[in-house]
Amino acid sequence: MAVKTLADLLADGVEGQGVLVRCDLNVPLDGGKITDPGRIIASVPTLKALADAGAKVIVTAHLGRPKGTPDPALSLAPVAAALGDKLGRHVQLAGDVVGTDALARAEGLTDGDVLLLENIRFDPRETSKDDSERLKLAKALVELVGEDGAFVSDGFGVVHRKQASVFDVASLLPHYAGTLVAAEVKVLEALTSSTERPYAVVLGGSKVSDKLAVIENLATKADSLIIGGGMCFTFLAAQGVSVGTSLCQEEMIDTCRQLLETYGDVIHLPVDIVVAEKFAADSAPETVAADRIPDGKMGLDIGPESVKRFTTLLTNARTIFWNGPMGVFEFPAFAAGTKGVAEAIIGATAKGAFSVVGGGDSAAAVRQLGLPEDGFSHISTGGGASLEYLEGKELPGISVLEN
Repeated sequence: MAVKTLADLLADGVEGQGVLVRCDLNVPLDGGKITDPGRIIASVPTLKALADAGAKVIVTAHLGRPKGTPDPALSLAPVAAALGDKLGRHVQLAGDVVGTDALARAEGLTDGDVLLLENIRFDPRETSKDDSERLKLAKALVELVGEDGAFVSDGFGVVHRKQASVFDVASLLPHYAGTLVAAEVKVLEALTSSTERPYAVVLGGSKVSDKLAVIENLATKADSLIIGGGMCFTFLAAQGVSVGTSLCQEEMIDTCRQLLETYGDVIHLPVDIVVAEKFAADSAPETVAADRIPDGKMGLDIGPESVKRFTTLLTNARTIFWNGPMGVFEFPAFAAGTKGVAEAIIGATAKGAFSVVGGGDSAAAVRQLGLPEDGFSHISTGGGASLEYLEGKELPGISVLEN
């Protein structure tokens, strides 16, 4: 990736300069409390470097999907407080996106100050398909930092989106890749170019349709492609197996059958499943063979024999990409599959394998299950962006930095 980086911007000096930074602060909330601050922590190095160098830092970020209108439940207020704690300095929160409060606060910034604008998706222009509408919002954002300002893209989780604060602002200001974005792209380039073999891919999550393109792309590159999570039941159904009331995409069964016919020597499915009567934390778990799921029961995790078989594949791997949990890890009775596979990846990493956790639920699982984050070579902050990159798609938020 031939782009200018944060180091280039800092080398030119930023004292007194307005710098607009797009971060990914889309953290999970429960009752207004942040349950996983991983993305906030990942944003700190770039923001701290700029503030310490005397820049007037203005941060844009989103939270949830407010559909272009203010929603108090999706205010960035808890994020501003948490970000301030991690940065060790006060972070102001504007009461709007690019309105009178944002303008007033931006004008009042002194060197080293950090201002977080309210949820950028409260403005419908952020996600508009109309180029001119997005450009209007981008120009309003530029007004906050001034024409001599700069833009730093550090929200890897949104670089696959052609949005005003990700794509359009980069066309109006000198632009740079932040620490996080530069590191993420370097890792993904390694996964797609100089991959050391054997190369193992572990895919989980609920829907085959969400991962179809990456399965098709990586099945030709990986030595083993392990499939768990809710999506495994559509593959099992494609083998003619009854899956009970498990999550199954009927419309994807034929596609899965074709994938198994084409890549049957690469794709590995669970051999046993932990089932229950209902989707609930207190539902009694029962382990059954993958081809013996009882009618009226649903699979909520892969079983111990599957973990053993997958561990054998992972132990010998030199490169590993993991995206998606193996089961409903949020429920302790159905977390063993995800934990077992994660521990196998950690073991391989300790022996010298290069391992990447592809963001999203996988990264949340690592933290929630108490696994060491430094047990993996890299934990991505952007699940969707990682997948699209590995599918071979162009990421608008990256390509615009190359111009």
